[in-house]
Formats: sequence, C-alpha cells, structure tokens
Amino acid sequence: MNNKQANILVVDDELDIRQLVKEILQDEGYCVYSAGNAEEARRLKLLYDFDLILLDIWMPDIDGISLLKEWHDETDFISPVVMMSGHGTIDSAVEAIKLGAYEFLEKPLSLAQLLLVVERAIGVQQLKGEHILEKSHYIECEPVGHSLFVTRLKEQLILLAKHDTHVVFTGESGVGKALYARFLHAHSHRAAAKFITISMAGMRADTANEIFFGSERDGEVTLGLLEQAQGGTLFMSEIATMNKAMQLNLLNALDSGFFYRVGGKQLIAVDVRIIIATDKGLHAHVASGKLSENLYHLLNQVMMAIVPLREHSEDIPELLAFYVNFFIQHEKLTFRKFSISAQNFLRNYAWFGNVRELKNLVHKLMILGVGNEIDLLEVKTALGDNLTKVVVTAAENEPDFFNLPLKEARESFERAYLEYHFGKHKGNVAKLAAAVGVERTHLYRKLHALNIKE
Repeated sequence: MNNKQANILVVDDELDIRQLVKEILQDEGYCVYSAGNAEEARRLKLLYDFDLILLDIWMPDIDGISLLKEWHDETDFISPVVMMSGHGTIDSAVEAIKLGAYEFLEKPLSLAQLLLVVERAIGVQQLKGEHILEKSHYIECEPVGHSLFVTRLKEQLILLAKHDTHVVFTGESGVGKALYARFLHAHSHRAAAKFITISMAGMRADTANEIFFGSERDGEVTLGLLEQAQGGTLFMSEIATMNKAMQLNLLNALDSGFFYRVGGKQLIAVDVRIIIATDKGLHAHVASGKLSENLYHLLNQVMMAIVPLREHSEDIPELLAFYVNFFIQHEKLTFRKFSISAQNFLRNYAWFGNVRELKNLVHKLMILGVGNEIDLLEVKTALGDNLTKVVVTAAENEPDFFNLPLKEARESFERAYLEYHFGKHKGNVAKLAAAVGVERTHLYRKLHALNIKE
C-alpha cells in the first residue's frame, strides 16, 4: 500500500487544529478522519482500520494518555499513535512513549516535522505489516509455560480448534483470555482470516448496530464487525453491557446465519466464530437479568476456565524470561535478568493482576532499572503499592489457624486440606491418595483421626 492511501485519524478537541491538520494531510493525499473527543474517536476506530492516529493529550471527556492506555491494552491494537500537546512536559512524553506512542509532538505544530513524523510512522506500520506480522502474531498467540494447567489447556484448545463451536473463556482480569482465544484461532481452519476484538463496555446503544452490522448510506458501504471478521473470529468482552435490543439483533443474526447492514437491503451471510471473555461467567449475568438467556445458550457451547497465575506459579520464571526477551526484541531494551531470590519471591507473590501485571512489572524494571541483574530489593520497590495491597489483603484474610498452637494449627490445616480434596474427588479414597501423595492405609487412619467421613 502506498503511503498516500493510508487512513489517518486526527483526535483533538480544538476544531481549528483538527481542520488545519486534516487539510494539510489531505493535501498530501492521505485519507483523513477527525474526532473532537474520546467517545467519537472510539466510534471511528471501531468502524475503520487506521494506519496512524494523531492524538491530543488534553480533551474534555478523557485525556489522551488514558485513551492511549485503553487502546494499548487491546490485544489487537497495532496502529502507531503520535501524541500532540500544547502543554507538553517531559513526564507526559515519557509516559506516552512507555504506553506505546510512536512520537510526541509539541504545539504549535511544525508543518515540516508533522509531515516527516507521519510519513515515518506509516512507513514503519507498513513495514511491520509486510515483514513482522507473522512472527509477532505467533508471539502473541503462544501461551508461555509448561505447567500441567498450560500444557493441558493448549492440548484441549488444539482439539477444539478442529470444530467451529462458539467458546466462552472465564477467568480473572489479566489471566490471558484473549491470548488463549488467539491460540485457538491460530490453530483453526480460520487462522488465515482476521481475529477481531471488541469490548462492549461504553458502546453507545445508538451506534451498536452500525458497529456490528455495518451500514449503507448514499452508495457508500461501511463494513461492520461481523463482515470484517468474516471467515475468522470475533472476540468479545463485557458482553453483558450490550443493550437488550442489540442482544436480540445479534442473536437473530447468529441464529439465522444472515443479517442486513443498517440502511441496506441485501442479506449478508454470517461465517464467524464467536469467542466470549468474562470474569464472572455468563450464567451470573443471565441470573442478574443483564444477558439474554437465549443468547447465553447460543454462545455458551464450550466454556474454558483460565486459572489465576498464582495457581500455576511454576510458570513464573519462564514468563519472566519470555517478557525480558520480548521487550529486548520489540523495544530494543537492554538485557536484564532476574536474580534467583527475585524469582523465588515472585513465585510466591499473589499476582492480583495475573500475567498482565507480570508483563507490566518486567517492562517497568527494564525501562527504569540499571545493571544486568534485577535483585529482590528492586522488585519490591517496583511493586510499591501493589506489594502493600498484597500484604494488607493477606493480613485481612489470614486463616484462623494462624492464631492456634502449632499442633492444633497443623490439625486444622490437614482437615481443611483433606476435606477439600475429598470433595473434589467425590469421596474416592484411591483418587484422593494419588492426588495428595499419601499411601492409602495411612490415609484411612488420617481421615478417621480427623473425623472425615467417607
């Protein structure tokens, strides 16, 4: 694609600046769209694929740094962003670059500098598309780790990929639901088609139909998400925030296999796998009345649970090493390695933010740290308030047996531990013995001593 055919979005609350930048870039042959606030920018970004976004920092509804962070958190967001500000500071520039901004321009804008940065940013984007896409796609699609959980889940997803069932991924925020969804897509017959993500949170009811089904106005056709993902996968989060009318429209389209664009008269066929991400599970949203029961039954064909990182902590050293190499490769950061004491500490850290928190921690330590080794003190300092939160939470939720004499505490722990596994294996002592690593005869005596009934 020639640079002059690139799509550019200009986001600035000052009309004069929007118009000026738009006219300058249009004169250079670019296709330019403009937005006066974050809400309008989100809407346009859902409707069009942009090769570059020019984003002002100071806006009335939400600042540009927050909007950039929101976009940066989207797993499929690859458009370069150039930040603009008339009140620029070094801190703002550093924060923007950390969040993935390509460049930071101060106002009043220099025409020559603007055109140079735009040309370079689009050139880099096209180069990525031509030479790096396949490799980066693999990096973002391959879950890291060799724990029993990761290994089994990948095996299950490879089997599931052979079928076209809709899938629901459940799990805490940051566990990698989008990552496993991409892995499923990459191993399916749909791998060559698009993987498109959408969060329903904050989507306006009056634009939802157009966003999903596209539109036809005055002979101009705009493709919606279902057509953009045709033959591929549509990954949706926060589906319970979708308004009831849109839920019904989506249900009808998926159930019948056809839909009309807004303003259109021709039926469009649907050929899309839907993958849903939810923290609580869709059934909870049905029970609360937020989600249509019919849509729930249509989408909830297979449910896959992603456990928190703290439940497969043996993968943490491998994840730390992976993200060190990731940031060396993608951001040219200097190599650093975690000391053994730092790794051991992080294996026992609570990780309320899961893999996303780990990735951000590695990024921070590689940007701000000095020296080849990341020691325990540096890790604790970087965790800061998060570490305090873990300590406070642990204190608030400390088990009752912490306050008992050792003998009684051990007995209390053993009872709770064995009752948990006893229930998990439905009273099967043979399976229980294998799971807890205790010889069956000794286990019978222990169950009797603790008054745990078969």
